[in-house]
Formats: sequence, C-alpha cells, structure tokens
Amino acid sequence: MPSVAPTTTTGAAAPVGVARRWGMLAASTVAQAAAAIMAHGPAFLIPTLHEQAGLSLAQAGLVAASPTIGIMLTLVAWGWVADRRGERFTLITGLVATALLGALATRSSSLPLLAVALGLAGAAAASTNAASGRVVVGWFPPERRGLAMGVRQMAQPVGVGVAAITMAVLAERSSPQTALWVPAIACAAAALTVALVVLDPPRPERTEAAAVTNPYRRDRFLPRVHGVSVLLVVPQFVVWTFALAWLVSERGWSAAAAGTLVAVAQIGGALGRIAAGHLSDVVASRMRPLRWVALAAAAAMAALGLSAGLELAVAVPLIVLATVLTVADNGLAFTAVAERAGPFWSGRALGIQNTAQFLTASAVPPVAGLAIAELGYAAAFALAALFPVLASPLVPVREERPVD
Repeated sequence: MPSVAPTTTTGAAAPVGVARRWGMLAASTVAQAAAAIMAHGPAFLIPTLHEQAGLSLAQAGLVAASPTIGIMLTLVAWGWVADRRGERFTLITGLVATALLGALATRSSSLPLLAVALGLAGAAAASTNAASGRVVVGWFPPERRGLAMGVRQMAQPVGVGVAAITMAVLAERSSPQTALWVPAIACAAAALTVALVVLDPPRPERTEAAAVTNPYRRDRFLPRVHGVSVLLVVPQFVVWTFALAWLVSERGWSAAAAGTLVAVAQIGGALGRIAAGHLSDVVASRMRPLRWVALAAAAAMAALGLSAGLELAVAVPLIVLATVLTVADNGLAFTAVAERAGPFWSGRALGIQNTAQFLTASAVPPVAGLAIAELGYAAAFALAALFPVLASPLVPVREERPVD
C-alpha cells in the first residue's frame, strides 16, 4: 500500500511537531464525531416516532435513514472538494452548514419537512468523512497510521454513544425536534475546533497530479475493499438502528437505561477500532485483520439472534459484543483505501468507499424494520450474520501491498 509522502507542497520538510499532529488528529476526531451524531442520532428517535407519533417501524426507520441518504448523495462531491480545496476548508464549510441545517430541522413542524431537513443536514455532514480521514493519512507515517486512523474512526461509535444517551431521552421527555439540538450544537463546536487547530496536510506539487493515473484502472483491490465494506455495514446498522428499540420493546427497558447501554457499547466499539488499527500496524497488514473481524462479527450476530430468539439473558451482553465487533472493520478499510489511492485520489476514493457504505446503510433501517415486523428481532439479527460470512472470502488479502 503506497504511503502519502510527508512533504510539503514545495518539497520541504513539514514544520509540524508531534504534539500538533496529535492535536489535529483530536480535532479531526471531534469533527467526525459531531457529524456522526447528526448522521446516526435520528435512529434514537425511532421509539418516540413509533410509539408517540404513530409511525410504523418502517416509516420511523425511513426518517432515521434521511441523513444517511443525504450523506450518500454528496460524499464523492465532498471528496472532490477536499482534493481541490483542501481538508481544512472542506471541514469548516461542511460543519457550519450541518449546524445551520440541524437548527432548521429543530423548527420542522411536519414529518416530511423533518425528513428533508435531516437529509440536507446529512448532505453537509458528509464533508467530514473524506476530509477528516485525509488529515490523518496526510500527517501520520505508515507505521503509526493504523493506530491514528483507529483513533479517528472511534469518532463514529462515540458520536452514536453521545446520541444514544442524550437524544433518546430528550425525544421521550420533550420532542424529536428538541433532541436535534444535540447534533446542531455539536457540529457548531466542531467547526470552531477545526478552525483553531487543523492545517492542510502536505502533498506533492499539484503539477505532479497530472502524472497520477486513476487507481481504479490499475487493479481490483479498491473495488473489492468497497464491496467487503458494503457487506459489513449491514450487521453494523441493524444493531445500531434497532438495539435501543429492541431493549425498550422486547426487554422492557426504559429509554434512559437502554440509551446508557448503547452508549457503553459504542465506547467499546470505539476502543475496538483503536485495537484493530494498532493490530494492523503490528502485523503490517490492513486486510488480514479485516478478515478476522468479519468472521468474529458473523459469529457474534449469529449468537445474538439465537439467544434473542430463546429469550436468554446473555442476549443483552451479546448485543454489546456485536456492537463492538461490527464497527471494528471501518478503520482498516478506510486506511487501506486512502493508502492505495494516494494523495491526489484519496478524497474521491474515500468518497466512493463511503457512498457505497451509506447507500447500504440508508436501506438497512426501513428494510430491517420490515423484517422485524414480519419475523421478529431475533430472526433479523440472525439474518444479518450472513453478510460478514459472505464478506470474509472477498477480502483481498493476497492483493495487498506492503506498507512503505
């Protein structure tokens, strides 16, 4: 996997110390976490929308999927902006727009307007997916990149955890619109953090870009990683979207208690991403750990489905384990894509990677909602285990190149 050379645009050494580098990693992580609250927080409005607003699970799932639909439609475009204008500009512009659109969603008086506002907020939040990852890949050397990207990738489960512990309770006690102030405020704070801390990472001279060929023409490594990631998204979003609803409706938990457990599980997922990234540095491979994670996720989802169907107490800790394992793959795939694509294509390649994932993620809540309505939670969990089973043999372990 070719690395991104740590040189400035003029070829001189980058005048950034280790502390500043880690500071930019922290700011990028905050930016991604804020965007994750906007993207995934509406999933925790499902119980309120279902029980108080009278929506079916499929309808509530469609509302929850609105931000991911917006993200899916704009990821490649934001990647192009990052390639052309730089990471700092992309992050600040996108986060400010997300905060404003999130505030607009809090004023939505009808369900269609709420869905549209959330979709537009998601479209703006997509800016962080490519740009924050490029900050990490651009500033960290290959032997530390897996760990650094694992830290950055913990932003998503942390953001989901924050949303779970705040938005579900606010929606239950007030309204879904009130709960949406959480991501709006988070994105505004993240924009300020980025403005104060982040610098565009060094890249070779722009004239060298003309000699860079399309990485998708060289081999099939990138498309295979995209395909594997798509399959692994399914169990991740089944658990993320319906864990809280399952605990409330099937186990009789309160929204506050269920949200707390989901938040704890997301913290575990964040730590799992760091561990997976560090492991990839140790074994000098992103793809071998990716295959191991896929097999572990399949086993966890199958066990969850079985125990939930039998109404065993172990189903609750298993949903925590499944949450941890189903998110551990993201950083590995994300790092591999950025390294393989190189500095002048990584924005678009990461955009394609995330577009494929969010296309699938957008379909999971309504489709899984229908499956749960017809077959029950246990069957839906068990069916989700099939997707990582299919993903495992597709991981391009043999096509991986050594990290330079």
